[in-house]
Amino acid sequence: MAFYSRVSGSVGVITLQNPPVNALSAAVRQGIVDTMHRALSEPEVKSVVICGQNGKFCGGADIREFGANMRGPPLVPMIHLIEAAEKPVVAAIEGVALGGGLELALGCHYRIAHSKARLGLPEVTLGLLPGAGGTQRLPRLIGVPAALELITTGRHATAAEALQLGIVDEVTDHSAVDAAVKFAQSVAGKSLDARRISTYPRPRSPDLAEIFEKAMKEVRRSARGAIAPVTCVQAVHASVTLPYAKGMERERELFSTLFTSGQAHALQYYFFAQRAVSRWSTPSGARWDTSKPRPVHKAAVIGLGTMGRGISVSLAQAGLSVVAVETQEKQLLEAKQAVSGMLERSAKRRGVPLADDKIKYNCSVQAVADADLVIEAVFEDMALKKTIFQQLSGICKPGTLLCTNTSGLDIDELASQTQSPELVVGMHFFAPAHVMKLLEVVYGPRSSPEALATAMEMGKKMGKVSVAVGNCRGFVGNRMLKPYLEQAFFLLEEGATPEQVDQVLEEFGFAMGVFKVSDLSGLDVGWKVRKADGLVVPGSTGKSARIRGGSRYSPLGDLLCEQGRFGQKTGRGWYQYDKPGGRVAKPDPWLHGFLEEYRARHGLVARRIDHQEMLERCLYALINEGFQILQDGIAAGPEDIDVIYVLGYGWPRHRGGPMFYAGLVGLDKVLERLEHYHQVYPDVLGLKPCSLIRKLAASSSPPIHRWREFIQKPRSQL
Repeated sequence: MAFYSRVSGSVGVITLQNPPVNALSAAVRQGIVDTMHRALSEPEVKSVVICGQNGKFCGGADIREFGANMRGPPLVPMIHLIEAAEKPVVAAIEGVALGGGLELALGCHYRIAHSKARLGLPEVTLGLLPGAGGTQRLPRLIGVPAALELITTGRHATAAEALQLGIVDEVTDHSAVDAAVKFAQSVAGKSLDARRISTYPRPRSPDLAEIFEKAMKEVRRSARGAIAPVTCVQAVHASVTLPYAKGMERERELFSTLFTSGQAHALQYYFFAQRAVSRWSTPSGARWDTSKPRPVHKAAVIGLGTMGRGISVSLAQAGLSVVAVETQEKQLLEAKQAVSGMLERSAKRRGVPLADDKIKYNCSVQAVADADLVIEAVFEDMALKKTIFQQLSGICKPGTLLCTNTSGLDIDELASQTQSPELVVGMHFFAPAHVMKLLEVVYGPRSSPEALATAMEMGKKMGKVSVAVGNCRGFVGNRMLKPYLEQAFFLLEEGATPEQVDQVLEEFGFAMGVFKVSDLSGLDVGWKVRKADGLVVPGSTGKSARIRGGSRYSPLGDLLCEQGRFGQKTGRGWYQYDKPGGRVAKPDPWLHGFLEEYRARHGLVARRIDHQEMLERCLYALINEGFQILQDGIAAGPEDIDVIYVLGYGWPRHRGGPMFYAGLVGLDKVLERLEHYHQVYPDVLGLKPCSLIRKLAASSSPPIHRWREFIQKPRSQL
């Protein structure tokens, strides 16, 4: 709804009321129309201010209404009503003016923003374009290049940038509403002919064709198959080639095309999935709303390698006092310099005070004694971690939450080294830890819901999207990664090259293919894990070289590591690089020869593998493991898996996540292809269809939000 009042005798104030961000629901739109008519009809009112309740102007359309029969007045005529008013209308922007909220503000004659406000048109992140005149008004107001950049990226602009671009007329450090009221009084009675953006002439420039050509090229490169950014360029192009009314028609046509697309459905599903994982529950029933987190004022990090440094930065930026421990003095000094630099760069980029004083460095583990939460971030070595947890159990005060940053080790085994196993959880950060948004919070069979709630809340304070997952080898993300990597290796054995496999995956939408990612991460990382698991058998020949535990195994990665080819760090891996540490991957003739020799040695005949098979085998093996994870109760629902894969593993956002994608393709189709490949490769266990996908396919493939009904609930271990 919208609340109407009159201030200073002559200014009508319309306040949007729809917590938390005053989204433009049907009731709000109706309220704006009704109160605008009232303000325009009252002779005493000489000008109007539109603002939002609780310090937020408007977060845009109400996404919950998408797909439903739209009720209430449409947004476009409502904005035209405001723009056509004969009394000045001033938008008082506090908090946010996003999407339809900014389009509403652009329909006003003037815009006053608070210095902390953020403005933007993020519809592209939902697979859409601004559909209420944003693609037609913004280019007329600030020019084509700036409008294209904001609309195709969906990024938020600060109030200062908005003032510089010309989106707002004034910025204030005080109340934007008070400033807007004062401003509205000063412009009362003035002509509005030059303030209606829709009447501005079409943008003109001799290099417009070049601007659009360059923009389209950049968008196609960065979008990686997403159609919304490309369509946004087409809509903005209409603003320079068509009169305003015709441009609006073109915007509506393009919006309608996007609205019904599978990509828009995927992106909107992902939008809600991110919010669903914050309302976490474990598969065994423990819930966020019954589990109160413990207060954490002081945190500690043990181990200041790459991960420990990033975690320390994240904690400090969250406002906590941090004790950072590194027992080797030289490494401690290096870490201190590195962390200070990271904090300085981040503060400069974000425009916030430096948090360097939040971190105290120490060489002794004893320094963590009074911490409320400790995060161990040493090397992925179980023996080392167990020793540290034994120490922590004797050092820390009662009630301290003990966390391990492990990518796949057994949380329960670490908890067994302590006096309070219920206070042990995993916090699996992703590198670089101060940048990546994902945090897998891992609970063991003895972890308390309170401990889990505390870790989840801590992730939220650090700006992470925290996902609660169960304890198993690799948890969710890395467990699913294993069959995906295996299929990529098998494809090389059968005749593909790394470039071919990576090209298929990048065309699907991944930023980097599996082999480029492997080179970036370092081939030796996986090699170390496989050696610890007893899978690496140097010098093995014949059939035994390619079988482990009765299942097919590819030693290709092991053989490359034995050659000292660890990826970018050594300048050679699946690709070659100009030098160690190089970033540009180039096909390596040596690698191609190595693959040919390997196939000949093992009696493998190379064949031409089509792109569809490469894609299906990699993705469906990964998806199949996702269904097994749901069946095992490691993830509470498909949304958890999808958020993990989009945020942590580069799954293309416009495809919703692996589980959503399986539903989009059709579970019966995924099942049929898995059965086919498992029949061809019976010794590959990852291709044997999970019982859950069989059950869902046999039940007419219910929509993804109903999958939980078919998951057999494991017995509670909490």
